[in-house]
Amino acid sequence: MSQIRTGVVGVGHLGYHHARVYAGLENVDLVGVVDVDRVRAEKAGEDFNASVCGSVGELVARGVGAVSVAVPTTAHHGVVMDLLAAGVAVLVEKPIAATVAEAREMVDAARVAGRVLQVGHIERFNGAVLALTGVVRSPRFIECHRLSPYPSRGDDVSVIYDLMIHDLDLVLALVGTRVVQVDAVGVPVFSQYEDIANARIRFESGCVANLTCSRISVERMRKIRVFEQDAYLSTDYSEQEVLVYRKKPGRVAPGRSPMELVTVESLPVERDEPLKRELESFVECVRSGRRPVVSGEDGLAALELAQQVVDTARATRVRGSG
Repeated sequence: MSQIRTGVVGVGHLGYHHARVYAGLENVDLVGVVDVDRVRAEKAGEDFNASVCGSVGELVARGVGAVSVAVPTTAHHGVVMDLLAAGVAVLVEKPIAATVAEAREMVDAARVAGRVLQVGHIERFNGAVLALTGVVRSPRFIECHRLSPYPSRGDDVSVIYDLMIHDLDLVLALVGTRVVQVDAVGVPVFSQYEDIANARIRFESGCVANLTCSRISVERMRKIRVFEQDAYLSTDYSEQEVLVYRKKPGRVAPGRSPMELVTVESLPVERDEPLKRELESFVECVRSGRRPVVSGEDGLAALELAQQVVDTARATRVRGSG
């Protein structure tokens, strides 16, 4: 199997772990890291035996074929465009870009260059989500909760871009039909942007998704519940657990509880580090040229829907204060 030469641009909170995983993968060579913070770059370079590069151009000159980009979202566009222009495959952290226009340019550039562009929606590689997506057939109602305490980072954007976008991406993948209506509310509490938000999204198939996200909660919660015609699936991302409640065929006997016709099954879940799965999949796509699990087009679709949720929430807030 061919050796893939990799690099990481931005080795802060997330990028450091990208470097760690690349350094541990078989047939992958972590060539170098780049960061505006030299101390941070040198720590990652020393920890994972990688060269510290002073620029993206220097990293490219070392012959990388695949690079993770984990810089602030506002810098995604410039770094990714430079890498694609140099013929390098890219995995860019979510959201794909700061604006929809930038995201479209990145997707177009990847298409023209004939290079893989993957977006880091890591929940798609969570073992519980993989188990869930393997059994969902025709969702009628989806409920998502993603709650966390106030962060030490990431409050420079709406919680919709920071947290809800994970679930927006997953819901789009599960439903697979066009969005026809979005209702949303959002409230700034500690930052100038939405810190808590709710969106109700209706799809062409008739499915409705209700999503709540908060970064002002006391406890953490990452759950998704999917309702189908004859089943209810409850997924806990953190515990990597999926429970399926299914109605047995037949009628309820007189005097008996309807719950006797309900079976509860725990789906088998292969537990592994989602980031490791994500980077293994990225490297395999670079080798084979196949479409990523979360392509640039998927990242663009999630950002477009997130933008629609943000716009709707802000318009709702303006109307409410008028």
